[in-house]
Amino acid sequence: MVRPYLPLNALRAFEASARHLSFTRAAIELCVTQAAVSHQVKLLEARLGVSLFHRLPRGLALTDEGRALLPTLEEAFDRIGGLLDQFEGGRFREVLTVGAVGTFAVGWLLPRLGRFREAHPFVDLRLSTNNNRVDIAAEGLDYAIRFGDGAWHGTDADRLFDAPLSVLCAPEIAGRLRDPADVGRETLLRSYRSDEWPGWFAAAGLEPAAMPSIKGPVFDSSSLMVEAAIQGAGVALAPVAMFRRPLALGLIEQPFAVTVCKGAYWLTSLKSRPETPTMRAFRDWLFAMVAEDAAG
Repeated sequence: MVRPYLPLNALRAFEASARHLSFTRAAIELCVTQAAVSHQVKLLEARLGVSLFHRLPRGLALTDEGRALLPTLEEAFDRIGGLLDQFEGGRFREVLTVGAVGTFAVGWLLPRLGRFREAHPFVDLRLSTNNNRVDIAAEGLDYAIRFGDGAWHGTDADRLFDAPLSVLCAPEIAGRLRDPADVGRETLLRSYRSDEWPGWFAAAGLEPAAMPSIKGPVFDSSSLMVEAAIQGAGVALAPVAMFRRPLALGLIEQPFAVTVCKGAYWLTSLKSRPETPTMRAFRDWLFAMVAEDAAG
């Protein structure tokens, strides 16, 4: 197919002028004269047979035709610019987009990302966080790291590791917890998964009749929940492995060794998404890190 001739100089002059609503400011951006920009825009208007601007005493205003043309040009130039930015040092930087549960991103992934960058300097990793509700297709993700049972429709899911939950609280609260039954007298900070606290009390040996009523505030993020616990708002039930740093700093304590497992972290991707070399590199690195942790 033979592409039609595209007057790129004229289109660039129009796009810059439309953003600034000024030939003068567009000329400064493009490093040409104001007369050159005006001339290129007039050439484009002549080719299209329409006026793209209303020339006003002070600046410019887009016509309906100009407003119709601008969004497509902005998107096209942004995409071209973004692609060119991916070339560095004579190599192409491939983009990898990963969404992760915020707790996992902060507590496990971020401390290790430096090692990924060292191993794969030409991967442009773009990381976003979520509260475990994610639409891989709509968000344009290559991978999503989630917490749960691994059953998500239309996705491949590979288990990374289990995430046992245990009680975490501020030191002053931990000091008054003598046995698991004492936990029920504190404010119980909760996630949206209602079976977690009953599961922990059962694992701690409490009979159903002795279990407390679960009425504490609900959080959509374990990180936020544990921050509330650090500030003394109550007792959290959270994946201990994600909070090694505040535990080491003494900001929170784990008063009991009792844990309950309600899910694992999983690396997920769309079944319909072909795996790229960059995706494979990230997957291999991620599972190498998991194996290293497991080996101690």
